Amino acid sequence: MDYRNQFDFSDHVVAVTGGASGIGLETAKAFASCGAAIALLDLGEAALETATAALEAFGVKVSTHLVDVTDPAVIDAAADAVVAAHGKVTVLVNSAGIARLHSALDVSDEEWRLVMDVNVNGTFWAARAFGRHMVEQRQGSIVNLGSMSGLIINRPQFAASYMASKGAVHMLTKALAVEWVDSGVRVNAVAPGYVGTEMTLKMRERPELFNVWMDMTPMKRCGEPSEIASTILFLASPAANYVTGSVLSVDGGYTAL
Repeated sequence: MDYRNQFDFSDHVVAVTGGASGIGLETAKAFASCGAAIALLDLGEAALETATAALEAFGVKVSTHLVDVTDPAVIDAAADAVVAAHGKVTVLVNSAGIARLHSALDVSDEEWRLVMDVNVNGTFWAARAFGRHMVEQRQGSIVNLGSMSGLIINRPQFAASYMASKGAVHMLTKALAVEWVDSGVRVNAVAPGYVGTEMTLKMRERPELFNVWMDMTPMKRCGEPSEIASTILFLASPAANYVTGSVLSVDGGYTAL
C-alpha cells in the first residue's frame, strides 16, 4: 500500500453543490489542491465567477453551473452537463443547504417547506442525478453535508425544520449507501458542529446564543471550514474505500457530551 497516493485526485472530477462559498468552496479548494477537476453548482452567478478564479489558481479545469437544487430537472441537466464537460464525474459533495431559526408554533408553512426542499429534496435530487452516472460507470463517492443537528437537539435556539432536515439527510445517506453498494458507489455524510463560516460568525452579534454554543463545545471554538473539507476529502478518497453509510461527526466533541 502506497499511503502517500491515497489523496491523489488528479484523475477525478468533483461536483460540489453550494460550491461558491463557505464549506462548499473550501471543499472544492481541497480537491483542486489534490489535482481534481471541479464542477461548481450554485445559485449565485457572481459568487461562481469569484470562486472559479480562486480554483483556477490550482491549475485544474473548472466548470460552473447555475442551478437551483430544489428543481430536479435543473439538477438532472447539470449532471449531464458536468459529464459532457469533463467526460465523467467521480465525486459529488452535497454542500448546498440553509438554516432558519424559529419556533415550531411560529414557523410559516412556506419557510418549513423551503428548508426541507433545499436540505432534503435538493440533496436527493443531486444524489440521484449524479448517482445515475456513477452507477453506470460503477465508480463514485458521494459525501452529503449533514449536521450534528441531525443527531442532537441544539439549544438554546429553536430550529425544528433544520434539525429534522439534517436527520433526514443522515438516513438518506444510509439508504443510498446500501442501495448502491454493489455498484461501486459509496455514500457517506459529515456531521459538522459549529463551523466558522461567515453565517455562523455573524451570530457573535447574538451572544445569548453564540456564547452558549461555545460553552457546550468541549474544544471551546468553532471548527474551521478546512477541517470539514479535510474530512470530506478523506471520505471521498481511496483511504475510505471500506467506509459507506457512515455519518462522521466533526464537532469539537459536542455530541460526545
